[in-house]
Amino acid sequence: MVEANSVKAADIAAVFFTTTDDLNAEFPAAAARALGWNKVPLLCGHEMSVPGRLRACIRVLMLVNSDATQAAIKHVYLEGATALRPDLAGEDNPQTAGSTF
Repeated sequence: MVEANSVKAADIAAVFFTTTDDLNAEFPAAAARALGWNKVPLLCGHEMSVPGRLRACIRVLMLVNSDATQAAIKHVYLEGATALRPDLAGEDNPQTAGSTF
């Protein structure tokens, strides 16, 4: 997400991570701290447990101070997560091109 949108850590206002309830071994924010995001507010939580929905999924909502237009933002959906928003996870996104379910 950071690379696809040329974001610098200093421009990140906050990041919200959610996981499906089957992911419970570590906080996703720990990975962000390992990247050096020590001044970025980070919050982790669980998604609602809805039967039949995507499992083993981490969702990231990054709030960034930017002049980019909404249409210019590149949304990143990897592997099975492309099913969440097929309208945003198309071939025009270099991070997801060729991904399979």
